Amino acid sequence: MGSRQRARIQFKARLMKTVPPTTVEGIERYLSSALVKGIGRVLAKKLVGRFGPVCREQAMSPEQRLVYHQTRSGPLMQKLEEWFREQFAERKVEPNSGLGQAITYMQNHWAKLTLFLRQPAALLDNNVCGRALEKAILHRKNALFYKTQNGAHVGDLFMSLIYTCQLCGANVFAYLTELQQHGESLARSPQQWMPWNYRDYLTPDPGTGTGVYDDPSGP
Repeated sequence: MGSRQRARIQFKARLMKTVPPTTVEGIERYLSSALVKGIGRVLAKKLVGRFGPVCREQAMSPEQRLVYHQTRSGPLMQKLEEWFREQFAERKVEPNSGLGQAITYMQNHWAKLTLFLRQPAALLDNNVCGRALEKAILHRKNALFYKTQNGAHVGDLFMSLIYTCQLCGANVFAYLTELQQHGESLARSPQQWMPWNYRDYLTPDPGTGTGVYDDPSGP
């Protein structure tokens, strides 16, 4: 799915590249740009900042969210698309300019960016995927220092475990510690040692601060 966060970054990057805000003129153009007054406000504040929390607070079903966004977000997105076309049709923006290239980016990804208006359960953004990719990029830089292919493979496994823990709210250090201390149980029942469920099988031990494994299969 297209990312509104990525689209916003495109506008900012193109505009900043065209007019570096290091002069008074540059700052004035930046503050009066469509990024601040139009695009950013519509996408960030109204769609994500206002409509998103309402859907969560009211515990709407995917179908209810779809109707909600079609009613409230749909007109905003339609005005935005019309504004894009107007810039080129009335020659207000040069297609090859920084802002023009940002608009073109939005137009080329419009079907994906507006998927939440047509498909139930479609998210307003895919920031979770973006953050996951950032982890992979960071790990790729660190991987330059692995001496062997096996070491790099182990690093890949740890990266996956660490980010999975973050996504499900598990303490990374505590989780890896429990895996080390319950190696035999882990080998016997790996499905009980996932970051999102391993705590269900542990009884806290006040003496050591770690958990005692409760084997559901018995002794």
